[in-house]
Amino acid sequence: MSAIDLNARASATFAQKLAETEALLKQAAQDYTSRITLACSLGAEDMVLADLVNRLQLDIPIFVLETGQLHPETLALLERLKASSRAPVEVFTPVNESVVEFVSREGKDAMYQSIALRKACCNIRKMEPLGRALAGKDTWITGLRREQSGARAEVPLIDRSEPRVKLNPLANWTWGDVWHYIADNKVDYNPLHDQFYPSIGCAPCTRAISLGEDFRAGRWWWEDEAAKECGLHVKSSSLPEKVSS
Repeated sequence: MSAIDLNARASATFAQKLAETEALLKQAAQDYTSRITLACSLGAEDMVLADLVNRLQLDIPIFVLETGQLHPETLALLERLKASSRAPVEVFTPVNESVVEFVSREGKDAMYQSIALRKACCNIRKMEPLGRALAGKDTWITGLRREQSGARAEVPLIDRSEPRVKLNPLANWTWGDVWHYIADNKVDYNPLHDQFYPSIGCAPCTRAISLGEDFRAGRWWWEDEAAKECGLHVKSSSLPEKVSS
């Protein structure tokens, strides 16, 4: 059974949510012009946002963090997105020397040894590249939804609590809404979703989930639930607030 067959169930207020999302994206493109970007993890939510940006012909560039540890299926989807997107897609990779040094010192399986080492790996592969991706940007768009986890239950549509504005146009959407949109608009998606991977990150840190498990149970499954963030969406993280171009 595909992820569409399993999940595509629009909520009663889906049309209202879609209109709200489209209005927010249009307003953001108008207000922030070249100072805005869409962070695309290539997960279902972000593929919906990339589709909306392209379908609405908005001048919002897209960026992807290619960590060097993504699944082959994710890399193939990235190539398809780059080939099909009207909006420019820029790929940011870790500093190779930093990766080589870390793996040489700590080993390729360091992420399983301690939370500190896993977060150090995330910092090299995600946080530092994110800082470069957001350089000179005042605003970024993410696919965060309140339903994703307890830590995200209060995600607002517009988050002005940090120096850089974060827009979360899908904050109110359910998982069923996401897949209804994907089905309705024939949005390309990662085939790992069909193999019970609702949340997809780096290959060593992602597994399929079982029936009844939490949405993000497949991410860093060996860690305590409270630790399950890489830092990209943690308040007062080490991410530079403004990085000069």
